[in-house]
Amino acid sequence: MANTPEEKALKATYFSIFGNIGLAVTKWLAGFFGNSYALIADAIESTTDIFASLFVLLGIKYASRPADKNHPYGHGRIEPLITFLVVGFLIISATLIAYESIKKIRTPHELPRTWTLIVLGVIIIWKEASYQIVIRRSKETNSSSLKADAWHHRSDAITSVAAFIGISIALILGKGYESADDWAALFASGFILYNCYLIFRPALSEIMDENLYDHVIDTIREKSLEVKGVIDTEKCFVRKAGMKFHVDLHIVVDANMTVKDGHTVAHNLKDYLQTQMPELEQILIHVEPHE
Repeated sequence: MANTPEEKALKATYFSIFGNIGLAVTKWLAGFFGNSYALIADAIESTTDIFASLFVLLGIKYASRPADKNHPYGHGRIEPLITFLVVGFLIISATLIAYESIKKIRTPHELPRTWTLIVLGVIIIWKEASYQIVIRRSKETNSSSLKADAWHHRSDAITSVAAFIGISIALILGKGYESADDWAALFASGFILYNCYLIFRPALSEIMDENLYDHVIDTIREKSLEVKGVIDTEKCFVRKAGMKFHVDLHIVVDANMTVKDGHTVAHNLKDYLQTQMPELEQILIHVEPHE
């Protein structure tokens, strides 16, 4: 079992990469031999997912590097940048799917094969299970790029559901409804674009240091009062970098306390917070006198 957030994130990413390779091959073959463009559209997305997951893998490895002279706050900010790149892959795949769907809608073609529904059913179950696994890991590790990777699985599941519905309509209603499969692919491309926004927005907030971590701040304040010498807390700012949080905290101590004692309280508090909340990396503590 993985011990650190980085190890958990890496295992989840490897799971995504190998899963997407298998599914992409399956979809390409089933779409080609089963005469289903909705499945081919699915295959296009899974192929881009492979490259996106590779970038997530590289990003997580880079983000886990320790701080150095040129990067005193660490390398965590690579994560939202990788998320932007993943979103770019999603936009490209959605655009390709939409373009090819419109072409297919305007071109007469044969009905999809019935057995493609069985393939899609298995894919839907697998991709939704993959989403649940990876999104759980993203929450455990606070990884924005892993969350984006999870949404790749969810959007893939949705496009597969759309393909399943489209093929079912085409097969049930028969001649004249061959394009239902293509309309399903077109709908799926719109859903992918909508997911792009859902993934992009939190990553942008992370880059802009938007205050989205009130739950973390509340916990920091509660834990701080458990340390001897801390009377109260004042300002507390939290920003996220990769899978870790950086904290600026003002604490209130006895005004008659010596500088040395105040320094000791601050150090004790920092050590305690990092023990109780491993997701906190750098903590800057400012000492205020109690009036």
